[in-house]
Amino acid sequence: MEAREKNETDRGLRLVPVLLVLTFVSGLIDAVSYLALGHVFTANMTGNVVVLGFAAAGAPGFSVPHTLTSLAAFVVGAAAGGRTSVRLGKGARRTWVRVTLAAEAGLLAVCAAIAFGAPDAGVTEYALIALTAFAMGLRNATVRRLGVADLTTTVLTMTLTGLAADSRAGGGSGTRSPRRTGAVAAMVAGAAAGAWLVLHHGLALPLLVSAALVTALAVVASGRE
Repeated sequence: MEAREKNETDRGLRLVPVLLVLTFVSGLIDAVSYLALGHVFTANMTGNVVVLGFAAAGAPGFSVPHTLTSLAAFVVGAAAGGRTSVRLGKGARRTWVRVTLAAEAGLLAVCAAIAFGAPDAGVTEYALIALTAFAMGLRNATVRRLGVADLTTTVLTMTLTGLAADSRAGGGSGTRSPRRTGAVAAMVAGAAAGAWLVLHHGLALPLLVSAALVTALAVVASGRE
C-alpha cells in the first residue's frame, strides 16, 4: 500500500518547476493588481503592508479600503489553506497539491470571467482584489507547508539574501544559486508579461493566462521535490 502511494506521488511534474511557474503567475497577478486595481498587491503582502502605510499617510494613488480588502482576503485564504493542509496533508502529497492548485485555478478563472464580463462595474475592483488575494493566501499556506527551500512563489527578499550570502562571493558554496536565480527570473518575467498584457490588452487576459497556467499545473503536478 505504501509503495503504491509513493508511486502515485512520484508521478507527474516535480514541485520545483511547478513552484517556479507559480512564481511567474505571482508576477502576472501583482502586475494586474498594482497596475489595474488601484496600486494594490494581491500576491506580495510585504509590499501591501508598505502600500497601506502610504495610503494611510494620504499619498496619492493609494487606497486604504483596497489594501485592507487585499490583506483581509489573503489572511482568510491562508487560513483556508492551513485547514486544507491539515485535512489533506496526511494523505498522498500529489492529491493535496493538485486539489489546492485546482482551487486556485478556479478562483482565477472566476476573476477572468468577471473582468471580461463586467470590467467597468463598481464592485469589479473589489471582487478581483478579494478573489486573487484569497487565491494567493490559499496557495501560500500550501507552499509553506510543503517546505521546498527558496521557493515561496510570492516573496523574494530571503531568496535574494540567500543568493548573495550563500554565494562563493559571500563565502558559501553557491549550491542553491540556480534555484534562487530561477525564482527571481520567473518573478521578473511574470511581472513583465503581466504589465505588457495589462497595458495592451486590459486586465482580463492576464487573469485568463494565469488561470490556464495553474490549471495545467493542477493536472501535471506530482508530490516530488
